Order: sequence, then C-alpha cells, then structure tokens
Amino acid sequence: MHIKKVDLTFLDVPFTPHSNEFLQYWLPQWRIIQICRLTMDNGIVGYGETVHNYTWAQVPEQIDSRIQGRPAAELMWDDNLGAGVQMALFDAVGKTLGVPVYRLLGTKVRDWCPISWWHMDMPAGDWAEECRQAVNAGYMSAKLKARPWFDLHASVQAVQEVVPDGFHLDFDYNGTLGNSANAVPHLKELEAYPEIAMVETPIPQNDVAGNRQIRTRFNRPLAMHYGSPPAITALKEDVTDGFVLCAGASRLLRQAAVCDEANKPFWLQLVGTGITTAWAAHLGAVLPQARWPAITCMNIWEHALIDAPHYVRGGFYRVPEAPGLGIDVDVAALSQYAVSHAWVDPPRHLYRYARANGEITCYACSRQDLHRIYVEDAQPISEPGSILTVVPDDGSEGFDSRYRAASRSPVRENARP
Repeated sequence: MHIKKVDLTFLDVPFTPHSNEFLQYWLPQWRIIQICRLTMDNGIVGYGETVHNYTWAQVPEQIDSRIQGRPAAELMWDDNLGAGVQMALFDAVGKTLGVPVYRLLGTKVRDWCPISWWHMDMPAGDWAEECRQAVNAGYMSAKLKARPWFDLHASVQAVQEVVPDGFHLDFDYNGTLGNSANAVPHLKELEAYPEIAMVETPIPQNDVAGNRQIRTRFNRPLAMHYGSPPAITALKEDVTDGFVLCAGASRLLRQAAVCDEANKPFWLQLVGTGITTAWAAHLGAVLPQARWPAITCMNIWEHALIDAPHYVRGGFYRVPEAPGLGIDVDVAALSQYAVSHAWVDPPRHLYRYARANGEITCYACSRQDLHRIYVEDAQPISEPGSILTVVPDDGSEGFDSRYRAASRSPVRENARP
C-alpha cells in the first residue's frame, strides 16, 4: 500500500458560544484545524488533523514530495511528518488491514479511557457554567487554567454548586505562582476542597528545589510535562507524581515505557476535535499508565468533525473498534469550514485586574505574556475578591489612549475616590 495523493485543507472551526466569549481574545488561532487526507493506491483513504498553531508537530512544507509514492507502513512511525499525517497513516494502514489502530500500537489494556473537560481561566460564574456543561456531557472532571489573578476560592465554591459528588478539578497554573514561597501557602489552602484532584506546573518546572518542596508539603498529586526537567532528574529528585505526555507516536511510546517502569501515571494531552480524540483513545487503550483523564479539548469547538460524536459516560469514552481510527469524518463539515487562511488575530483588548481594595491594573499584552508580566509585577496570589476581565476595544479615543499607555507598562488606577 503506497501513498497516491496528499490533500491538506485548512478549516476555521468556530468555538462554542460560551468558549468564544473568552477564547476569541486568548487563543483564536486554535480555530484553525488542518485536515490531512491521504489516498492510497488501493483506494483506502486515511484522515488526520493538526491544530495548526498548537499541536506538537505541524505538517512540514512539501510533504507531498516527501511521502508520495512511498509505503504507508514504512512512514507511520515517523513523528517528523506531523500530527495530521501520522494519524492519517495509522488510519489508512488500520483500514487496509481491517483492524483498529490500537492493534498497531500495542496490547490493549482498557476498553474505556478516562477523559477530561478543558478550559481556560475565567470568572467564577463562567467556570461553573463550563463545569455544568461538562456534567451534562458525561464528564466527571475538568482541567482548568488556574491563575493567580482570580479568587480561586470563589471559583471552586461556584463550581461546587453545579457538580455532583465525585466530580474532580485539575488545576494547571503554567508556572504562574512563580516560586514555592507563593505556591505552598496558596496550595495548602486549596486542600480544603475535595474536588481538587491534582495540580499541574504550579511554578516553573526547571525549579527542581522549589517543586520538590511543593510536592513534600502539598497533599495532592503534582503533574509535570515530560522532559522539563529531564525525566531522569524528575525521577531521581522525585519532584512529580506523574506526567503530561504530548508527542508523536514513537516518542510517546518511549516516554510511556519510562513512566511504566517508574510506576508514574500520566495523561495524554493531544489537542484536537473528534479526530484527535479518537487517536488519543487508541493510544490510551494500550498504555498502562494512561490512567489520568486525557486532555483533547474537543469540547471547545462547535463541531467535532465526525459523524457520530464520541460518547462520554461517567468520565470515560469507549475505544473505537472499527478499522483504522474507527470514526467517520463528516465530509460536509470539512467543506463547510474550509478556508484559505492559517491564522486568526485576536481583537485588540485590555486585561483589567481588579482587587477588592479598589486597586486596578490594566495590561495590554498577549495572554502568554501576561503569565510572565503578572508574576514580574509582584501582584497578589489569588487574593479574595480579585478578578480579571477583558476590556474590548470600543473604538473610542479613551480606549486607544489607555491601550497605548498599558502597552508601554501596566497602568495602575483606583476605582475608589
């Protein structure tokens, strides 16, 4: 079975209405999905996808000249071909052999894989709305971007009002607590909430001493992205309870083998619509330590790009048994969302951080830069009553003046006389 044709198509898939209220400012580029359609010389078609501006490996340029005419089975373990091409290769080979993809990956250890809802940081009421949607969709956990510019006690308490017993929250700080001196007292306070199951990257992962201190003093599992610090250091210094794995098939299986030897659980962080979510299920089916809920973020898009949506029940979804990825791609949706652009700019906006004492700070930067700037600004950690809101560009001279000033340095204001 040789590759006859490679078709790559960009889609602009809208976010769900509630997701878009926030992601339009933070990650609008995630709307861009690149679909890979591989046609084989036997007529079999394989599908894969890449979140073009995020996924671990984008499809390289001139991919058709690199793989056209070559055997699919020879190429499918090459991570350098990009996420979408690799998925499509496994899909095509599985369909040709009449077996589900998991049989090409290893020995099946589970029929149902754990999966988690995902979203960014947002005000307490909006977190509650996301978790309400998660429960209605069959999820029993949500991985949320916890940030120090929100009163996280108020956030958890709002979520408690809408979720059943046993629903878990996994907090990802992306290093925004800064150091162990900030992190330890804050995290110790959160131990009062049984809903909080684990915490990811509270401080920069290369701070080995700080992470070790957090792990010894915080009574919840600590998760880190595999590879930073190097896995041998993370294991030797015992700075994490488990890992986050995000890579191509070859690299994933090597990382998973290390986790298995060290008896360290992990979650698969393979972001995409229903296509990538199927790929994650096949991997989760054969990797013994894939015991933490997978993160695919498929809940943020209005369409999963497959005919029959994945059925989530009690926080698990079933591993497909049909040949290949075991899904039918919605060809009409591919046509509906097809575009020629590969990037979406966020609308101009400010971030307005307000404290209960009336102090306000306005930032004009990207969300990623805010992670760093907020810490450098020595702002409080999850202060009671604190909240961050978006100030959209209303086209006024007043906004323009504030935006230009905040672009130079954070602008401090006071809401009280």
